[in-house]
Amino acid sequence: MLQVYLKECLYFTANRLGRVITKMAEDEFASSGMSPTSAFLLMAVYEHDGISQKELGQILHLQPSTVTRLIEKLAAKGLLYNRVEGRLSLIYATDKGKALEASINECWINLRSRYAAILGEESDTLSLQLDEVSDRLEKIE
Repeated sequence: MLQVYLKECLYFTANRLGRVITKMAEDEFASSGMSPTSAFLLMAVYEHDGISQKELGQILHLQPSTVTRLIEKLAAKGLLYNRVEGRLSLIYATDKGKALEASINECWINLRSRYAAILGEESDTLSLQLDEVSDRLEKIE
């Protein structure tokens, strides 16, 4: 009976999926020297150079303290810098950070290819469905 409970429990299955996909992402992003979350933060900065920390948190669905910690680590590596304008802390990629863009994009493509090879065409559909479900569940909290 426990196996039925576990398979029908969104909490358990989502966490299991999270562990599996995290391992895959860490393996793929290892060649860039970045954690997947740090790489995605840099990708957001590439797209919106001068983005605020608040916007980064909203885009990446991360708590402000997590965003601050990631930015501090990336700044210590010389990949990002922040500029304070009034009450805003704006984040920019350094030249060293920008130099990683092709490598990070390649890692992202490799990750998507890796799970698409296993899941087939349903991988994009599944990602979109999970995003929608997450949005719906966040709205009720």
